[in-house]
Amino acid sequence: MNDKIIGIIGGMGPKATIDLYSKIIDATKIETEQDHFKVIIYSNPKIPDRTKAILGLGESPLDALIETGKALEKLGVEVACIPCITAHYFIEDVQKELSYPILNALVEVNKYIKANYPNVKNVGVLATTGSVKSGIYKKYLGDFNIIYPCDEIQANCVMEAIYGKEGIKNGDLGEKPLSLLKKASEELIENGAEVVISGCTEIILVLKPHHISVPLIDPMDVLAKAVVEYASK
Repeated sequence: MNDKIIGIIGGMGPKATIDLYSKIIDATKIETEQDHFKVIIYSNPKIPDRTKAILGLGESPLDALIETGKALEKLGVEVACIPCITAHYFIEDVQKELSYPILNALVEVNKYIKANYPNVKNVGVLATTGSVKSGIYKKYLGDFNIIYPCDEIQANCVMEAIYGKEGIKNGDLGEKPLSLLKKASEELIENGAEVVISGCTEIILVLKPHHISVPLIDPMDVLAKAVVEYASK
């Protein structure tokens, strides 16, 4: 019986939070509805923007992340996950304040690539500029050669697709952000990327594996399976 309580430190953004919860449901093996895990979601969209904080342009989200995690702690959560890759820059400091483990999506992605693509050396990353500048990919995927878009493509394609007026965070999941992300992916592949990581959790809401010519890795899918496996033990 799946009795552990899974927590989601969410709201970054709300649609990415829903997507992760859906993936946890799909990853759970059940015979009846009652076999699903108890999942407590704290969707807190008031957490300050992670990219702005990392770039020194805004308030740190750390206190709000800890506060959100503490609220889940009071409700009996036994393992948690965060549906925001950029927020993983703060994950170790958040973990210090909580009694339950938070599974790290990038640690799980590292394991996943090594297990499923053992010959891959060059990994392309589509992510927020905050994630890129923070160094978290080098930190957690240091065994690979990490390839990022050039500065122009990063600003005008990746960040525009995520934050632009017709971007994902403004509710547009259509052709405009998709075309920008496909262009950025093509540059990564031309520069040698053998796989591409959808390194902002909202990118996968638009860019799908069939849109590009190399495997597209969804960290939230990897994370959902990892948290279900952990909670099943």
